[in-house]
Amino acid sequence: MNCEAHAEGPSLPPPQGANMPSPRMQNRESPRSDQGVAERWLAKAGLASPFFAPASPAEWAIERGKIRGRLWKLLGRLPRRPRKPRIKTVSREDRGEYLVERFQFDNGAGSIVPGTLLLPKRDSLKMPGLLYCHWHAGEYDLGKDELFEARHTPEPPGPALAKRGYVVLAIDASGFGGRNGQGPGGPAERNSTAEETAAKFNLWIGRTFWGMLLRDDLMALDYLSSRPEVDPERIGVTGMSMGATRSWWLMALDERLKAGVAIACLTRYRNLIERGAIHEHHIGYFVPNMLKHFDTEAVVALIAPRPVLFQTGDIDGGSPVDGLHAIEAAVRPVYRLYGREDAFRNLIYPGLAHVYTPEMWARTLAWLDEHLGAPPPRNLEPEGL
Repeated sequence: MNCEAHAEGPSLPPPQGANMPSPRMQNRESPRSDQGVAERWLAKAGLASPFFAPASPAEWAIERGKIRGRLWKLLGRLPRRPRKPRIKTVSREDRGEYLVERFQFDNGAGSIVPGTLLLPKRDSLKMPGLLYCHWHAGEYDLGKDELFEARHTPEPPGPALAKRGYVVLAIDASGFGGRNGQGPGGPAERNSTAEETAAKFNLWIGRTFWGMLLRDDLMALDYLSSRPEVDPERIGVTGMSMGATRSWWLMALDERLKAGVAIACLTRYRNLIERGAIHEHHIGYFVPNMLKHFDTEAVVALIAPRPVLFQTGDIDGGSPVDGLHAIEAAVRPVYRLYGREDAFRNLIYPGLAHVYTPEMWARTLAWLDEHLGAPPPRNLEPEGL
């Protein structure tokens, strides 16, 4: 199945960290349930047959269209996005090497979405763009301001990326940051209660909470793509945890995203069930009826042949390692159809749980620089290279 234990090429060292110390590391094995119980539930569920890559590019082109069309239907009856979101700039601040713009837009579904844009001061007419998806972790008051925190990444990701020449954009996901307490339950409901209310509301009107999260992200992508400073052929996406899952779903749904990096949360759903770990993911993550059609590998396969890097610890409870191997075994042949196996990288780090290490961060920067074409200034080489 060729699930890599190290990166290809001479520029990066093999993953280290079997016992890498980190204050954020969760050293725990993935939880196990009574496998017999899980198997009984699965046996009666009538799940779809396993996904296999078609034999030819022509067959895959047809199958690819069917899978993407099915994904959109599974996400529910999402409101139509405007051709271009109407943006209101709230503030603009000069931070030396880059500008910070605070903005907001109406998502047309009852919510005002706050966002942040970091704009490098560069002479070049067009720069690569990066959609940054924040994580969950129950940090409802943080949201997009993760850009300026070293809470999960080894350094504040927004300034680091802007200094390397990326136009970076992030928004608050539903219930986070400026949207905490702004759900259908009003300001009296905050945090997980508000999130559950929004999920229930969306189900009642025929759409998924997850679909609405992605729709907001795609409106953010619409804005990022429209910026005159951004090269539309060099736009990528990245994030950790919930941000990682948003990243690979967005790449599967939208071809404008040319490269991506996802840290943790590459999860094959059947394996999650078998490991008794459904509770590892919040309520908004689930898409009704999906396993009647396909599992995660079909979604990830839609990214091909665009470059995508996954980095996951092998004891991350939300990403069972057997599922990581299964996804790679199914997706790599799709990349092979394009002659682009090198564009799919699935790094599994021994002894690491749900963390973002300096080594992972160095690989993220190197991958984005390689595939989006923003070589770093000489004094900003990441550690580990």
